[in-house]
Parts: sequence; structure tokens; C-alpha cells
Amino acid sequence: MEAPEQLIIDHLVRRSLRPSAATWLKHLAFLLLTFVTCTIAGILYPFGRFATLPDEADPANFTEVVNFILSLPARYADLIISAAAKLVTDTSYLQDGLSFSLSLLFILISHEMGHYIACRLYKVDATLPFFIPTPPMLGPAGTFGAFIKIRSPMPSRRATFDIGVSGPIAGFIALIPVAIIGVLKMHPVPAEQIAGAGGIYFSDPLMIRVLAFLTGTDLSVSAGNPFYYAAWVGLLVTALNVIPSGQLDGGHAIFAVFGPTVHRWTGRIAFVVMAVLSILGWFYFNSPSGFLIAILLGIMMKVHHPVPWDQSPLDAKRKAIAFLTLIIFVLCFLPFPIKIL
Repeated sequence: MEAPEQLIIDHLVRRSLRPSAATWLKHLAFLLLTFVTCTIAGILYPFGRFATLPDEADPANFTEVVNFILSLPARYADLIISAAAKLVTDTSYLQDGLSFSLSLLFILISHEMGHYIACRLYKVDATLPFFIPTPPMLGPAGTFGAFIKIRSPMPSRRATFDIGVSGPIAGFIALIPVAIIGVLKMHPVPAEQIAGAGGIYFSDPLMIRVLAFLTGTDLSVSAGNPFYYAAWVGLLVTALNVIPSGQLDGGHAIFAVFGPTVHRWTGRIAFVVMAVLSILGWFYFNSPSGFLIAILLGIMMKVHHPVPWDQSPLDAKRKAIAFLTLIIFVLCFLPFPIKIL
């Protein structure tokens, strides 16, 4: 039987972990706004089929360049208003937008709730998921993802590992049906349309290629669809999170399994490898996306990882799960997610 003092402490911990009504409303508001921006993004370039506003003639002098730049906010506002009107008036566009946003948010919510539930199980104080809405096209998918903020120390290496890997594993499981639907709904199109509007080509992660092989889908002559693009973004988010660096999910896992020295060196190695790949990708594959990943890893390399109180090593079961997480990384990661043709 627990002592009265321990019962009081447990009660206070449970109260501190329980979000207030105002907190729920704030997080739901961000989620709703993200749902709106993702739905609009789902019908716009580069994921959707809604045509952008016609381009003006290329500016020929300094005055025209200035006028063109000053006109961009109004042109962008017109585009977003036109897309929103299309969603309201055309059910086919609404279906595309909702298919993309609901699928993507399902993946992101699953990922973050994996972390959040693990935090609750270990009585680690953490916020509800914060969803980050972005203007469609400027943040292509209408969101920069989501995160939870951990506000109390990690009690053990086991807790660090479980909280770290629960997110990507939950998100990966959630994206499997979305990816299957996306691959099954692909249809053949003329070769000149494969690159997509503006000459952006989406590279297919190994996960997509495996599903295409199992379903007999020829990716080289098939066009994407809202489910495919939602799964593609979900795979990219999962891959970035599982990189063993800083306080990324993969960083938590490496720290818990091997300790701080290996964690520090894997972060440095990941940055150097990605920096080299980004340069090669730019010159040989015309892909700028590697630089963004390298910048992320450069920032993560500088982020200090907190040391858990309990330094007991992990059991064999969790080491096996660490290997599973590595397989997820291989299935999701691409050094050059997009190419410009």
C-alpha cells in the first residue's frame, strides 16, 4: 500500500498532466486551421490539379521587377481565394482536398499521439500536439508538421527510447493504408505529364516502390493522387524524424541505446554525409532538397540532449524495436525527395 505522501505526489502529477479546457481549445484551433490550409494545399501546386493564375510577362526593367514583386501578395491572395471558392463549388476538388488533408492529418496525429500517450504512461509532462499551419504553396503541404513539447526530465533511458520511437512507429503504421490506397488509385498518363506542373518530380521512397511492386503498378508511367501525396509527405516526415541526431526521434533512440558519445558522433556523421549528398544532389540530380535536410541536421547537431535519471541499459526487446525503427528509416528516407526537371 502506497504511503499518503506518495499518493499526494501522484495526484499532483496527474493534475499537472491534465490539459485544461482552454489548452484543448487552443490546440484544437491550431488543428482546425491546419486542416483548412492542408485542404487548400491538396488542390494546389504541387499536389493538386487546380490551375495557378496565369503568369505575367517577364519583367524587362527595374521598375517592372519592383511592380511584379509588389503584386505578388495580391496575386497570391487571389489564388487562395479562387482555390477556396473551387472547394466550395466543385465537389470533385473538395474530394481531392479532403482526401489529402484528412489522410495527412491522420498520419501526423497518429505520430504525435504516439509520443503523447507514451509520455502519459511514463508520467512525463508534455503538451498536447501543436500543429503548425502554413500558407498553401509557401509551405507546400499547408503545414510544417506537428510537435509536442516535453516539459519534465526523462526518468530513464527506457522512457527516452519508448517516447522517441513511439511516434514514428505509430505514424508509419497509420500511413500504410494511405500509401496502399494511393498506389492502387494511380493511373497511367502520358510520359510528358509525369514530371508534374512546373517540372517538379517526386522521388518514390522504397516503401512506395515495394507497394507498387506488390500491386503491379508501374510508377514510371503513373500520376500521383491525393492519397499518394499524403503518404509521400508522411514518409518524408517520418524519415526526417528518425534520423539519429539531436532531439529528433532517432536521436532519442540512439541516445537511449548507445549513450551520449555515440549519439554525439552519429549526429555529426549524419550532418557531414547529408552535406556532401546535398552538393552531389544539386550538381548531378538537380535536387535542392538535400540542403534543407543538411540545415536541419546542422541545427539538431547543436541541440543538447538531456540525460535521463536512470541510466540502466535497455533490454533485448527494445533493441529489437530499435532495429525495426532502422528498417522504417530505410523504407522512408530519400536523400533527394524532389528533383527539378
